[in-house]
Amino acid sequence: MRVAIYGRQFNNSVVPFLQQIFDALSARNIETVIYDKFNDFIADKITLKHSVQLFANSEDIRGKVDMLFSLGGDGTMLDTVTLIRDSNIPVLGINFGRLGFLASINKDDFETTLDSLLNKEYSLDKRSLLSIESAFNPFGTENFALNDITFHKRDTSAMIIIHAYLNNEFLNSYWADGLIVSTPTGSTAYSLSCGGPIVFPASGNIILTPIAPHNLNVRPIVLSDNNELSFEIEGRSSKYRLSCDSRTEVVDTSVKTVIRKASFQINLIRLTNENYLSTLRNKLLWGIDTRNY
Repeated sequence: MRVAIYGRQFNNSVVPFLQQIFDALSARNIETVIYDKFNDFIADKITLKHSVQLFANSEDIRGKVDMLFSLGGDGTMLDTVTLIRDSNIPVLGINFGRLGFLASINKDDFETTLDSLLNKEYSLDKRSLLSIESAFNPFGTENFALNDITFHKRDTSAMIIIHAYLNNEFLNSYWADGLIVSTPTGSTAYSLSCGGPIVFPASGNIILTPIAPHNLNVRPIVLSDNNELSFEIEGRSSKYRLSCDSRTEVVDTSVKTVIRKASFQINLIRLTNENYLSTLRNKLLWGIDTRNY
């Protein structure tokens, strides 16, 4: 097995767990390829028992690794989407963070997880993405999102007006601080914190969730993901913030954008004993009321 390793910078409390991870990989003769910037960060913190191979971009690992391990939280997992792209490389998230909807494997369970992978006791959970297009093209070739694409006012200025169109037919004008366009995967992220619904991953939907809307009767709406959405922005400021997962750009209000379902999916690795319902219960603390016991 050949595995790519991706991670961000972290505090020193994580170093012992990171050493255990690389020791476990080495003990099982699993070949590893480390993201070059992450290797620069960990080089003087851990001891590697074999020579290091590095990768810098998606083309370095496309068709050359069996899976990718993301070491961190959900934000780190979102970063890996730009490395995986349409290569179909499966991704496993080892949670060094807090909540961990995407990075669902606890760092203490890594060795048993590794044995399950070697025994092929897992499945692939296909997740849809959104793509965004505009004449300005602020995100270049990284114009896709696993969680959400968000329109947001730039600063503490007045709200913006987001004119939304569904298949070129007028849908609504959102007077708000912003608008979240979410995948089912992203329904448990920013959208949920703004009152959006939880939508199951394979449901084939796009969720529109307004951020602090001026009109209280404007509520989140769930649409089929075979629709095309387009947006025009109006406001006192000439610019607004546009986010594509963890990437954010300042965009001129004259820029019109189109959002649709992306042409490819991401494969998340799910162990045999893991499913979406158990993740919901564990992460959202459902069922902890003592009356259930």
